[in-house]
Amino acid sequence: MIRISSIGKFLDQPILTAKLNKNMPAILTAGSGIFLANQLHKTPQEDRAKLTLKSVIILGATGVSALNASKIAAFITKKVTTKQFKQIVQDNTRTVEEYLKNNNFNNEITSILEKAKNKILSVKEIDKLNVPEHKAFLNKLVPPPENIQAKDLFKEIGWLSIYGAIPVAGGIAGGIAADRITEPNWKKKVPNKINEGIYQYLANIFMCNIGAGAALGILEKFNIKSKTARCLGMTAGILLTGVIGGSAIANYIGNKIVNPLILHKHQKETRTPELLDLGLHSDDIATVSLLSGLKWIEPSLPLLYSISGYRAGIGYRNDHKHKKALDTYKLEVPIQNAENEQKAHFLRQKC
Repeated sequence: MIRISSIGKFLDQPILTAKLNKNMPAILTAGSGIFLANQLHKTPQEDRAKLTLKSVIILGATGVSALNASKIAAFITKKVTTKQFKQIVQDNTRTVEEYLKNNNFNNEITSILEKAKNKILSVKEIDKLNVPEHKAFLNKLVPPPENIQAKDLFKEIGWLSIYGAIPVAGGIAGGIAADRITEPNWKKKVPNKINEGIYQYLANIFMCNIGAGAALGILEKFNIKSKTARCLGMTAGILLTGVIGGSAIANYIGNKIVNPLILHKHQKETRTPELLDLGLHSDDIATVSLLSGLKWIEPSLPLLYSISGYRAGIGYRNDHKHKKALDTYKLEVPIQNAENEQKAHFLRQKC
């Protein structure tokens, strides 16, 4: 039976993380394509061209922002970026050759070690090395996760928070650009995008990071090193500050600042958490993992944060409000068509 620690080692392989990073543009593009195809399938034929244009602009702006967010955030916070694939291969090759030079192994172990130079080892292969005899070597090949210390905590949270802000900002910018091209009254939709962006950022990203960081700081103060305790503590911090506090703060900012500035009126609106919003807190699993010292989740952040960026780009509000708007549109369109027909009939008679 494969050890649980071997699964952790498999996921933490630097070469695996580097490959995921390298392939993330293709993964994000494929995911966006599948999402767009599904949206088009649900859309009437006459609206598909417009939807395609808008979605491509929003998804493109969000995706590009998300893929570059890591470098931008690292530059701002002066965070050391992860090694590139080529450097990892060089390090692995040097580590393996040194280990083979000083020891004699059977053909099976030798074959696994040779593969480890430039390829991802399977869980079974990692498990073969995950024994006392090879423990020191395996820890050198796949460094064990290190708990972040209190002194590095705010830098890590700052990096994550800037990272998450960039796809959301990209989504808002893409959404406004898409509406400006396709909608005559595009300015009226700007507040929804900004408000949703604020909601996504505060409720699903920033306040969750603060909650996780505060909990980690408290655990650090009491010298609690258990990974289970750290994960549970950070999850509790996320729920209290992000899901509850972030939502309330975002709604307050939207009602008291954004709507009065752009719409020039106070518009009472409450964006409540939904099932998908809770699903978006999968990026908080990434936060907990990273702050716990696990690096394998980092390459998935562009994918996770892109969801928040896209929702900001379309200016999403709660389902019941969208349904009300859609029902109003369905009522208005026949009236508008009837009025246009009457005008056309009058002009024909006049001519």
